[in-house]
Amino acid sequence: MDGINLPEHWEILPFTDCLKKVETKKKPSIPKTDYQESGEFPVIDQGASFIAGWTDSVDSVISDNLPLVIFGDHTRIFKYVDFPFALGADGTKILYVNDYILDPRFFYYALSNLNVPSKGYNRHYRYLQEFSVVCPPIPEQRTIAHILQTIQEAKFARQREIALERERKAALMDCLFSHGTKGGPRKQTEIGEIPEGWEVVQLSDRANLRRENVNPKDNQNLNFVGLEHIDTGESILKRWGEASKVKSAKNHFYPDDILYGKLRSYLDKAVIAEMEGICSTDILVFTSALNTSPRFLVYLLHTEAFVNHAVATSTGISHPRTSWDSLGKFTFAFPPLSEQRTIANIFRAIDKKIAALEREVELIDELFHATLEKLMTGQLSAEPLVDTELQS
Repeated sequence: MDGINLPEHWEILPFTDCLKKVETKKKPSIPKTDYQESGEFPVIDQGASFIAGWTDSVDSVISDNLPLVIFGDHTRIFKYVDFPFALGADGTKILYVNDYILDPRFFYYALSNLNVPSKGYNRHYRYLQEFSVVCPPIPEQRTIAHILQTIQEAKFARQREIALERERKAALMDCLFSHGTKGGPRKQTEIGEIPEGWEVVQLSDRANLRRENVNPKDNQNLNFVGLEHIDTGESILKRWGEASKVKSAKNHFYPDDILYGKLRSYLDKAVIAEMEGICSTDILVFTSALNTSPRFLVYLLHTEAFVNHAVATSTGISHPRTSWDSLGKFTFAFPPLSEQRTIANIFRAIDKKIAALEREVELIDELFHATLEKLMTGQLSAEPLVDTELQS
């Protein structure tokens, strides 16, 4: 806290004074291999996700002395928990708050503002113990916590909207790639019923593999795209690096080409390039055939049916990957160009909405951290809101 002019009525407490000793029977933690996708009780561990999994193990549930704070001994992540839960095994520390002098949620936010140094995958609790924590009067603590919680809830609301939009997109993919948008007559084919006017084709009929290897030294003015630059679920290329930092030969791509990761871990990554560049040889470059919308194709590559086909055709042990020869055999229902564009535009509209919501999340997160810093250092006073917050 050196160099910070705190309000005179605030105290500074050693970290150890902020905790209370609790006599409680140790509950068995849940190994990561035993996490369930659903269950009666949430599992909370040191990972980035607030809830890591679920369990039905009643013997592992912690329900006393709530609320409390979980500290990730390896990850340095703090979590505020005010409901019964089971603790994930390895690297989690339970911090029981001294609620005689600290509001538990305020304590969580105060800890979140500490800059605990990273020591790799070593344990960090001993470094946390060296810190001090600011301690305004309890009413002011509660007001500060209320302000920060309100900002966080706005962020969580946007994140829930994003999740719902992604679910809607996934459901529409199942529908539009098999039924189209017009709801007209259908016909029976070797892949099931499809709309009349649609064809049954293979990917190799509607796309071609671009084979154009280049030397990065001769193309240093272009951008470089690696698998790490393609985000899962994205359909448009948004990130890239510098070709000048790449040494080995790479693939050349152009605007409207489709970039598709062929390694097993990246088979759900496909984006349209809106620029010329070079990319990793672990990325296949597709071009669309005549009367074929590249944006329709890129969304097709995100469908569950295509991803399952890519996984099934992967070969190799240490680094399984698929190939153009295998992917080209993927069979699907193919609509006329006008409906391809309609379908692509529907998904593009959803993507734009998701992108706008994600930007809102970023801005709210920036607001939260700026407000957190100012409130915890007294630069922004919560005193004028104390009575208002208590009444509300």
